[in-house]
Amino acid sequence: MTRIVSFVFLLISLNTLAQDTLPKFTAYTRGNDKVIISWTNTYPKVTQISIQRSTDSIKLFKTILTVPDPSVPQNGYLDAKGASPKMFYRLFIVLDSGKYVFTQSKRADTTQSQSPEGQQQDIVPENNARQRVVIADNIAPKEAELLKEKIREAVKKEEPAKPVTVAPVEKPKPAPEPERFFIVKRRDTVIMQVSEKSLKKFRDSIVLRTRDTLTFKNMDTIVLKPFIPKEVYKPSKYIFTDNSGNVVISLPDAKNNTYTVKFFEDDKTPIFEVKHVKEPYLVVDKTNFLHAGWFRFELLDDGKVKEQHKFFIPKD
Repeated sequence: MTRIVSFVFLLISLNTLAQDTLPKFTAYTRGNDKVIISWTNTYPKVTQISIQRSTDSIKLFKTILTVPDPSVPQNGYLDAKGASPKMFYRLFIVLDSGKYVFTQSKRADTTQSQSPEGQQQDIVPENNARQRVVIADNIAPKEAELLKEKIREAVKKEEPAKPVTVAPVEKPKPAPEPERFFIVKRRDTVIMQVSEKSLKKFRDSIVLRTRDTLTFKNMDTIVLKPFIPKEVYKPSKYIFTDNSGNVVISLPDAKNNTYTVKFFEDDKTPIFEVKHVKEPYLVVDKTNFLHAGWFRFELLDDGKVKEQHKFFIPKD
């Protein structure tokens, strides 16, 4: 009996109030902090309609019901748990194509909670069964009386039945997708992994704090190309090569200081050194270096390094 009575209430409530057409919907209070959410569905194919509520109009929405049959043209739900005038409601609609839409959120309208034609009316069957049928309060008195009489007759004819509780069927939530990671390489060497959540912070640290280049090699691999500045060679004013390729040692104050010059290959392998340079201008023949190319030197003043630099001896 409970099952039949509940169906009558839902049918009366939805058919006697104006309903917005999806993606719009109607939400209004029905006393005792109860809220009725209803809508008219004109979509040709809908695979899911879920009712969501929140104390915030933008976030923190939670699904309170997924409609068992979303294709019903006119449908609705009575929210009797946790409802209040401060709650916001919205619908989550999934179409047959896989596209989905969230409706705009809204609070329940309190102006429809009472009708000028009367209050809620209770019908108690003559057999005093514990059943309650609520007739929408905007039905004309004559129509309400006729409806009450029909319901009483239906109650008399029905055999007593055990109460049936139909729990709302909620679609199981999909399992969360595993977090994505990116491999970071420098040339062909893997140096670290970065999660998708940390990717923006990592990218900003490379772009804003270094001059390295960050390149996506594919969907999950990042290659770092270190910045290598171009070396601008500026000859030393103390030791350099002349037009003939010979090495010149120019120390104008050599007589008043104790200078020593050490020569090295470009890989810093020692070649020879000139101790106690006393001449302000000294030329070292390039043949002492055995080959052309880059060479390095250290100029020491009284044992302390005055300059470290290099020079180039061209081929003949």
